[in-house]
Amino acid sequence: MTPTDPIARCGCGASTRPDLDLALRDAVTAAQADLGSIRADLAVVFVSAAHAAAIRPAFETLADLVPATTVIGATAEGVLAGHEEFEGGPAVTVWMARLPGAWIRPLSLDYVQTPDGGLFAGWPEELDGEWPSNAAVLLLADPFSFPVDAFIARMETEHPGVPIIGGMASGGSEPGSNTLVVGPRTYESGAVGLVLGGTYRIRPVVSQGCRPIGKPLVVTRAEDNMILELGGRPALERLREVYGTLDAVDRNLVKSSLHLGRAASEYRDSFHPGDFLVRNVMGADPESGVIAVGDTVRIGQTVQFHVRDAASADDDLRCLLASLAAPRPLGALVFTCNGRGTRLFDEPGHDARCVQDLIGPLPTAGFFAQGEIGPIGDRTFLHGFTASIAVLEKA
Repeated sequence: MTPTDPIARCGCGASTRPDLDLALRDAVTAAQADLGSIRADLAVVFVSAAHAAAIRPAFETLADLVPATTVIGATAEGVLAGHEEFEGGPAVTVWMARLPGAWIRPLSLDYVQTPDGGLFAGWPEELDGEWPSNAAVLLLADPFSFPVDAFIARMETEHPGVPIIGGMASGGSEPGSNTLVVGPRTYESGAVGLVLGGTYRIRPVVSQGCRPIGKPLVVTRAEDNMILELGGRPALERLREVYGTLDAVDRNLVKSSLHLGRAASEYRDSFHPGDFLVRNVMGADPESGVIAVGDTVRIGQTVQFHVRDAASADDDLRCLLASLAAPRPLGALVFTCNGRGTRLFDEPGHDARCVQDLIGPLPTAGFFAQGEIGPIGDRTFLHGFTASIAVLEKA
């Protein structure tokens, strides 16, 4: 290989050494080994919160340590690399990509209040013009200071159809306790990320880990997040009807893990798993028959009850990954909920292994997020208990 090698490739490295500087160097060396002597166009770095006070000074010198034109990163509760997930203790993962001809533009944003309302400060001027084909946004955001829903709404207005994939930093438990990095600068609030497009594309895979029960129903009366009627009858009456058709296992899941999915698109003759945006069922009133959900509901929407367990989450992720009808990707970034991992599955490394089993082997990195970002249908949403995967491939 020479510095002019036109072949696109990715690499990934990880380290659990307790010394963060040494861990980063080891992970960079491992990731760069897959790229040879060629400088990377992009590097993404995730560091577990167990490295504590060492993170900020290490991130401040990250751009000097990582041989890549664009570097972004964030702190996390835990990280993943290859087929492994590191949920506890110190861990670092570095993902690098050599993408000849790629269109990559880094960004760092802060949300500020003005007399005229909130706005996103720091938007790069070079992103004000036309974006290339296949453009997608990778976003790493602080959960305490950055309103992802508002950012998604702005993107839908200014760049409709552009998917946003990423996650909320999970390394801290209070405002100012997360660290984000883009290039030589670090931040404790806001969001960092990049826009990528042109000769490469990011294919989103968003697994919400649920499966439907019963049949799709149309909302006939609703107020805000409360469903009064489904198909002309009290919502709770419809749920009881579904409950009566279930076996003992699913009845227990209804009691402990009930969700409601609303169709991402109404323009379908039939609905299948993955066609619904899934939200929590917050509660129900036995007297009125009203069901409250964690979303705004409108009359005329098609909805379906869902349940979640480890088996459903496994089936859903495997089904979605297996449906990727394309040659093996270049690499992938995984943003999985910190409620997954061993909190959901019996064995560690579930989501990481699924990616390798179904579309690998390929360089993969990611982290356990405090909220996952990805599209359902043609619209992007902020999720929970989800694995949102950015699969990188040539366009």
